[in-house]
Amino acid sequence: MIRLDREGPLWIATIDRPDKANSLTAAMLAELAGIAEAARDAQALILTGTGRVFSAGADLDEARAGLATDPVWERLSGAIAALPGLTIAALNGTLAGGAFGMALACDLRVASPEAKFFYPVMKLGFLPQPSDPARLTALVGPARAKLILMAGARLTAEEALAIGLADTLSPDPLAQARTLATDALSATAAHVAAIKAMI
Repeated sequence: MIRLDREGPLWIATIDRPDKANSLTAAMLAELAGIAEAARDAQALILTGTGRVFSAGADLDEARAGLATDPVWERLSGAIAALPGLTIAALNGTLAGGAFGMALACDLRVASPEAKFFYPVMKLGFLPQPSDPARLTALVGPARAKLILMAGARLTAEEALAIGLADTLSPDPLAQARTLATDALSATAAHVAAIKAMI
């Protein structure tokens, strides 16, 4: 349900569970975290999904059984954030719930124009993953972070772009992510890491 394609210094991890809106199980999250931890030599890592939804977040059955508060979410987002290479979330569709963490941890977010963005933790009675509120606030500011996390706002792709949650929109987010990674892939890994560290 997680597919990894390695094209030299470019790694592409794809969530492949379209029949379940790419909802994430504990095993899938652990696999994604393992990929992110192993990708330290990649100059670019792209995360994407199959179908019309990037990810609906936690698999509901597993969420009720404790996955919603499992430390694997933080392990995944922390591993992505720690990568020295360029990380891009190619959001082929809607981004919801706990799946926000991996997208927020990426350097860039490319979204389909049809994507929706929502993180219904208030409604569901869960806390967001520990690092998500700070990363979200850094991107969109405290009031808009509260709009998403506390008021349950459902944003369109255009609205996400306007507030900085998405960096660009494309009908083919994966192709656009590949384009955005071009310069990083043509540089040395040390050069990529040095510029990222300066930022």
